[in-house]
Amino acid sequence: MNTVELEAATFRRLLQHLNEKRPDVQNIDLMILAGFCRNCLADWYREAAAAQDIEMSKEAARERIYGESFEQWKAKHQKPASAEQIAAFERAQNEAH
Repeated sequence: MNTVELEAATFRRLLQHLNEKRPDVQNIDLMILAGFCRNCLADWYREAAAAQDIEMSKEAARERIYGESFEQWKAKHQKPASAEQIAAFERAQNEAH
């Protein structure tokens, strides 16, 4: 296996973990703790496609990351952000800048 294959396998494992084992982990919590979320992964995926001259919509990239449409995933897994989560997110954003 070469580096690209190893990185691809690792990325697939990350998506599997997020989508199958931990769909309960909210994007806002990922943003607070890690500074990125599933939507960021979709944006990076779309940017990588663009770098290879592959056109990809935001929705298509999100579907690749979430394993289903973003709307379906949100309906199943996304909960409203609590006041505490919003405050923690704002603190994390301010610390990052």
